Amino acid sequence: MPRARRPDVQEADLHGYKYFQLLLPLLERLHDVGAARDQAGNRRLFFDQYVALLLLYFYSPVITSLRGLQQASDLAKVQKLLGVGHASLGTLSEATGVFDAAPLRSIVQELAQRALPLERGADAQALHDLTAVDGTLLPALPQMLWALWLDPDHRAAKLHLHFDVLKGVPCDATLTAANGSEVEQLQATLAPGRLYVVDRGYTSYELPRAILAADSSFIARVKDNIGFGLKRERPLTDAARAAGVVRDLELFRVGTLYGPESFHHQLRLVMVQRTRPDGSTEQLWLLTDRLDLPAELVALAYRYRWTVELFFRWFKCILGCRHLLSLDANGVAIQCYVALIASLLITLWTGRKPTKRTWEMIQFYLMGWATLEELQAHLAKLKARESTAG
Repeated sequence: MPRARRPDVQEADLHGYKYFQLLLPLLERLHDVGAARDQAGNRRLFFDQYVALLLLYFYSPVITSLRGLQQASDLAKVQKLLGVGHASLGTLSEATGVFDAAPLRSIVQELAQRALPLERGADAQALHDLTAVDGTLLPALPQMLWALWLDPDHRAAKLHLHFDVLKGVPCDATLTAANGSEVEQLQATLAPGRLYVVDRGYTSYELPRAILAADSSFIARVKDNIGFGLKRERPLTDAARAAGVVRDLELFRVGTLYGPESFHHQLRLVMVQRTRPDGSTEQLWLLTDRLDLPAELVALAYRYRWTVELFFRWFKCILGCRHLLSLDANGVAIQCYVALIASLLITLWTGRKPTKRTWEMIQFYLMGWATLEELQAHLAKLKARESTAG
């Protein structure tokens, strides 16, 4: 049987417009992006308006497609708030070829800087600017030839994400085809003052030097077959042993992992014993240039790396970024950056990591099913629960 047609988006389905009034000043800088090519002066949809429509798509559960956005653009309230007129499906599809995604990346970075740390205390202070980096695949359609992956039958885009662990927010991102190098993307986007925590997939000869040259530090899981020059072995504290640390070594070089040439630098190798879910044990070798950190904090920093995996689950399952609205690379990048902005705004509005329950409550409010007072009561309950837990 043919799939039932979704009902049209109605004005009564959308509420909470005042939050979008807070967004518009943030998006003003985008207005002229892509407008220079409009020699005839007949452009009716500008980049700031298109991004606002995409944010409406992410925040409203009743809008699930470009066709839904097209219907929303016909609503009087949407037109008044966003300053848009009727946007045809052709106009919305064309937008990804007119507007450049790059300015959205700077907005993601700016919003991340505004976010405050959600974790506090001595450990958080010692691990400030801890940044987990990783990539995730977004399945692509057969028509997306730019996203070729393993073979002609496999296509995917890859989001390369920098995640500020203690703030609980994404702080930078780039998008490539699935076979894009994670190491190259990280080297091209390094920022100063960061403590990067990376897994074995990022290990390369050039990466540690590039991180240090960018005035940042690293904690990297490495294979247990590396060669190294031992300077001295540090004694273990009770706190380190409790964290699973079995050895703490100061090095003056490492060898085979990074290629034929040795990497000479003051380094440290922290070996951590951990138990797998099946009850077996494994040993993690964590290489870092941070000689000042207690060994237990090196182990803790690596455990925090999993926060980026949790964010990927949120990004794809809750924000719905498994479903791509565009077929071209720039359009997918626009969608991903707007999704990151939507997530960042939740953290800035609520002062905590976005959760499925909070996301649903915000959607209930935007649909008119919950009042502002009920939304605020939900957020206050979360804050009280965190205070009790602390």
